[in-house]
Amino acid sequence: MKEVSIKGVFMINILGSSVPSVMLEDKEGHLMPIHIGNSEAISINSALRKETMPRPMTHDLMIAMLERLDSKIESVLIDEKIDNIYYGRLKIIRDGADMEFDARPSDCIAMALRHNAPIFINEELFMSDSINKENFLDSGAGTGID
Repeated sequence: MKEVSIKGVFMINILGSSVPSVMLEDKEGHLMPIHIGNSEAISINSALRKETMPRPMTHDLMIAMLERLDSKIESVLIDEKIDNIYYGRLKIIRDGADMEFDARPSDCIAMALRHNAPIFINEELFMSDSINKENFLDSGAGTGID
């Protein structure tokens, strides 16, 4: 497993349409995009910017519930890609017991950012789907979701 950080949320042009993507980055500077939905993009972007909304967003609510239940997000794992869909797991600890929940990587990432939990990805998957940083930065991909 490889630990990654979140480089940001970008709008990437795919077949003439802009698609929000969260960009994962490893310590060596390799990048890997995961295409996500608009609401997840907004949630991840607001967590990256440490913005607080006037009312709790879904991921904020989930974090508040975990905290109230004396639970903690230990980590996030993105470990599979089937039919071009990434699969993730959220690892939670409560009273010393580990629990794993199947979840979309975008939801896992949004929650991990709010809880400062590490994000891991299958190294083989990351390397096979990573893109060249210079080509990405030169592509003119839009940064951020407003």
